[in-house]
Amino acid sequence: MSLYEHIFIARQDISAQQVETLVEQFTAVITAAEGKVTKNEYWGLRNLAYKVKKNRKGHYGLLNIDAPHAAVAEMERLMSLNEDILRFMTIRVDELEEGPSAVMQNKGSRDGRRGDRGDRGPRTPRSDSPRGPRAEPSKAKAAEPAKAAEPAKAAEPAKAAEPAKAAEPAKAEAAPSASTEE
Repeated sequence: MSLYEHIFIARQDISAQQVETLVEQFTAVITAAEGKVTKNEYWGLRNLAYKVKKNRKGHYGLLNIDAPHAAVAEMERLMSLNEDILRFMTIRVDELEEGPSAVMQNKGSRDGRRGDRGDRGPRTPRSDSPRGPRAEPSKAKAAEPAKAAEPAKAAEPAKAAEPAKAAEPAKAEAAPSASTEE
């Protein structure tokens, strides 16, 4: 018999108990064909990298299988017909992994991840950024905003003069037409 690792993703709409029921159904198919499921892991509801059949999340599961190819092919056929299974992948391996999978090991180590530096010890202050009260800005930096404000003030009268020039031709055009009517 061959050794397989089988990973599947079930729809987000079903409950964890329904996922366990699906696993039991597929395990029954394997055992009916003289195979056995050596490990069954439920990885939980996880985010998908992209939408799959209009789902953003899915229930992940792993099965380690020791069965003939015909049993695995029948299980895959039933999974493809089941509407609750979004994706599945079966890989033939030389030997099955003992103990928890890498995903389950990482899931346990993630609990204390925030603020826990482990064996690295406390952080040391960086040499390139001083800590403590903020330093006062230098006089050169304080003078720069004043210089930047002066050109803005100079630009404002020029803009104000432009509309006045635009209004003058309108008055000039109106005056000749009024004098021709007399």
